[in-house]
Amino acid sequence: MVDFISQADRYLFPNYARYPVSFVKGEGVYLYDTEGKKYIDMLAGIAVNTLGHSHPDIVDAICKQASQLIHTSNLFYIQPQIEVAKLLVENSCLDKAFFCNSGAEANETAIKLVRKYFYDRGKPEKYEIITFTGGFHGRTIGSLTATAQPKYHEGFKPLLQGIRYAEFNNPDSLKDAISENTAAIMFEFIQGEGGVNPINQEFLQEIKNIAQENGLLIVVDEVQTGIGRTGKLFAYQHYDICPDIITLAKGLGGGVPVGAVLAKREIADSFQPGTHGSTFGGNYLATAAARVVLEHVLSDGFLEDVTQKGKYLEEKLKELGLETRGKGLMLGSPLPEDIKAGDIAKKALENGLVVGTAGGNTLRFVPPLIITRDQIDEALEVLAKVVQF
Repeated sequence: MVDFISQADRYLFPNYARYPVSFVKGEGVYLYDTEGKKYIDMLAGIAVNTLGHSHPDIVDAICKQASQLIHTSNLFYIQPQIEVAKLLVENSCLDKAFFCNSGAEANETAIKLVRKYFYDRGKPEKYEIITFTGGFHGRTIGSLTATAQPKYHEGFKPLLQGIRYAEFNNPDSLKDAISENTAAIMFEFIQGEGGVNPINQEFLQEIKNIAQENGLLIVVDEVQTGIGRTGKLFAYQHYDICPDIITLAKGLGGGVPVGAVLAKREIADSFQPGTHGSTFGGNYLATAAARVVLEHVLSDGFLEDVTQKGKYLEEKLKELGLETRGKGLMLGSPLPEDIKAGDIAKKALENGLVVGTAGGNTLRFVPPLIITRDQIDEALEVLAKVVQF
């Protein structure tokens, strides 16, 4: 293992602070490392492995598709891509879908789409997008700019023009950020990387009011909250709102890289041939996997079960003395200043539990949506050993 890690240090960019573990096998909610040690996974590849590891239906779909056709490009019609678009559109309030490869790409697409929409309407001066402190939208230069966290900006300025910041859950700050150039408001219902921080209902209502009064588009980043993570297919379905644009990725492909943007028809139609594209976006392999994920998540009782298991996990975390916030199987537990979330995650890993961290010294729990109550108990038995107040 030491030699293997040294090879990684020799040949890979040093931009990840990796744990000294390499997994070689996964089954359901369990992972196995090179030494054969078993771990229970409460991170799911950072909210990605919706149906767990090596789900037989995803494996079968990928193998079958790979044996037939993997990629042709979007110069041609791709049947599973159209089928996935149909599932997303018919189970949402949006009208059309665009496919890419990641959440950052999806958010870049949304930024371009907002600008093109207003340009087409003779309002090129409407190009500014308001985002919020604590949010996270990606690491490409556009999505990085949309991420209102200075720590991610260091070393990458000048950033993209046209992004203005306001304080999350602060209506007055939002009002102050509005200008004659404002085109859209972009936010997460639950800020994942920012510490699993949910939006306030009153603040959401203010966003709706301001958008309506000023003719602004509402763009919702559901990269982490989408595809059943909160107990609904989309987090917006918990609220009285239909966004103009939604961005997706992470859980959509169950581990296969795929991103998507959903939009209302009149907005989506701003992207005519030549305006935007993606070579790999929505190719056969990615959408074959996404189709299986959606079929499972939309099956009878699946989302209700996610909701109930989320409540169970929340209760169990509270029994350990941990505060919780979030929805469904996207929960965070902020820790006291004298207990570092990173140290807890490291100790948990040493004891066979994979758990994540997020901003604000928060433990993050985003397990595969197929996790059982018994497996939740198993995970928290390990956590109880390493979290002591």
